[in-house]
Amino acid sequence: MPRRGLPFQGRVRWLLLGLFLLLVLLLFAYMLECTPPADVSLVLPGPDGGNYGKEYYQALLQEQEERHLNRASSLKRQIAQLKQELQEMSEKLKLLQDKKEPPGVQGLGENKDQEPGDLLEYLHSQIDKAEVNMGARLPSEYALVPFESFSSSKVYQLEMGLTRHPEEKPVRKDRRDELVEVIEAALDIINNPDEEDGVEDDTPMQRQTYTDAQFIEGLYRTERDKGTLYELFFAKEDSSSFRHVTLFRPFGPIMKVRSTSVETSGIIINIIVPLAGRVDTFSQFLHNFRSPGGHVIFRENERFSNYTLIPVEEEFSRGRGLDVGAHAWKGGDVLMFFCDVDIHFTLDFLNSCRLHTAPSRLDCSLLWC
Repeated sequence: MPRRGLPFQGRVRWLLLGLFLLLVLLLFAYMLECTPPADVSLVLPGPDGGNYGKEYYQALLQEQEERHLNRASSLKRQIAQLKQELQEMSEKLKLLQDKKEPPGVQGLGENKDQEPGDLLEYLHSQIDKAEVNMGARLPSEYALVPFESFSSSKVYQLEMGLTRHPEEKPVRKDRRDELVEVIEAALDIINNPDEEDGVEDDTPMQRQTYTDAQFIEGLYRTERDKGTLYELFFAKEDSSSFRHVTLFRPFGPIMKVRSTSVETSGIIINIIVPLAGRVDTFSQFLHNFRSPGGHVIFRENERFSNYTLIPVEEEFSRGRGLDVGAHAWKGGDVLMFFCDVDIHFTLDFLNSCRLHTAPSRLDCSLLWC
């Protein structure tokens, strides 16, 4: 029995084949219409929209390469010129360093190098502006910048007043490094004295070698717009002669101001103690004249020959007692130490009083029991 669906399936196949051939013809016609000419593939649009060939872009690349080469050559010439100028400046600096250092304030480097020209003048001007050689008139006591004391291992600061103990421990690393550098600079000055050292006090300078073990104490203070002033003292063991070195750091290299010798054996200290009763406390005060370190401040066999007892028949007043004791001295210039019977001090403190005082000036030392 014949199938009726066969003729229909054959027609469908021919229809699909015809559609496929039609699509192929349309695609071929589209390619013929849209394909550019064969020589256009080598042409690219230019900056202004026109068409330029391969030779144009090769010339453009060559021009850019030449521009870069010219720029590199110019930079090389500038580098060579700067190297030549640097060499000339180095030679000038070397000539300045080879010259003899001028007397007065000197810079301290590893080889005592001098800063050239304007910089050296500026550093010297900072010393003149600071209170190094003479004091300045202040509007009030609040404008005063106090000194801070330091030893080889401790720093005594007054920033907090009497609200806390002034000893800073442990000392900050940056401050410790700064003070160590200052001590080393002072030792270099003492061990390698210049001709003008000691001229100010007319004292001949004896060539002695000091180490950091002979450093006794130092003072420093910083003025915010000028720099830091340092006063350092050195002494041999059991010696009354001290070496005093003054340095200044004007926010730059350390500058030497002066180096002198100080003799303290002839400086008498008149200790004035107002007292009413309290015999036992006064006995302990006399006993403390022998310091814990074994240094005798007042020998017992001297039987207190150099003392004066002034009785006053009136109501006790500490200020009145100090005034009477001060006016009772009829000798020459003397260093007066006003203290209380409860105060304990050592020989080192008395030496500090001798070093940091001057005639007709008041010294306010801070004591801690």
